[in-house]
Amino acid sequence: MPVKVLTLNLWHDAGPWEDRLARIRAWIDRLAPDLIGFQEALRGDDVDLVGRIVEGHDYHVEYLHASPFWREGSDLSFGNAIASRWPIVQRDELRLPDRDDGETRSALSVRIDSPVGPILFTTTHLNWKLHQSDTRCRQVLALAEQVLRLRPRDGFPPLMVGDFNAEPDSDEMRFLRGAHAIGDRAVYFNDAFRVAGDGEGHTWCNRNPYAREAFEPDKRIDYIYVGYPTREGLGLVESCRVVCDDEKDGVWPSDHFGVYAELRSEPA
Repeated sequence: MPVKVLTLNLWHDAGPWEDRLARIRAWIDRLAPDLIGFQEALRGDDVDLVGRIVEGHDYHVEYLHASPFWREGSDLSFGNAIASRWPIVQRDELRLPDRDDGETRSALSVRIDSPVGPILFTTTHLNWKLHQSDTRCRQVLALAEQVLRLRPRDGFPPLMVGDFNAEPDSDEMRFLRGAHAIGDRAVYFNDAFRVAGDGEGHTWCNRNPYAREAFEPDKRIDYIYVGYPTREGLGLVESCRVVCDDEKDGVWPSDHFGVYAELRSEPA
């Protein structure tokens, strides 16, 4: 059986949240992912969006604060979360570089005790403004350093997912796939959709009326990155596709589409 991975930006509790919750849960039932990275998750007194999403499912969950939620009068935390089919045995937190303008971001890494050995799984959400590539470059550099420092040696390739708010031809995404250096640093991760996806792969798409309100072009900004496969082929991206990309009775799961990938878990 492959290792099944999903990433989804939840759009916090905006729009018709209760109806969107049902759509997201239905997609998780359909895909049955082993590992899920969520962004824009809210948590606070009597509020736990991810807890409600995975309720009734056998997932282990970790959450990391990124910033206070901006809604007036709210004391909620806005951040990233991970749901794992298998036990989480370690967590590490990373505060990402920022512009000192009040927008703060984070990355959550967990070590998972899986049937294929230890897996390092990281979820993150980078700065969103279109002109802030300089900040995202500093963020991916810090992110890659953490992932490479924590990855299990000679084990399953590390996984890094999230809303990177950058298109594939940007310096920050080219850096992660080995096509661009930042300073004197260079790394390589497989972009799962680039390796095994089909089509444009837009995850911010004007087909979705929730996204269309922002007047931004269609783009691919949500990713699953995987370290290079082992010599036995573990971690090879076997398939990847855009998911959570349909409407039912006018309700879409989120303003972002998700990305889902299946990775080889047995020696070739």
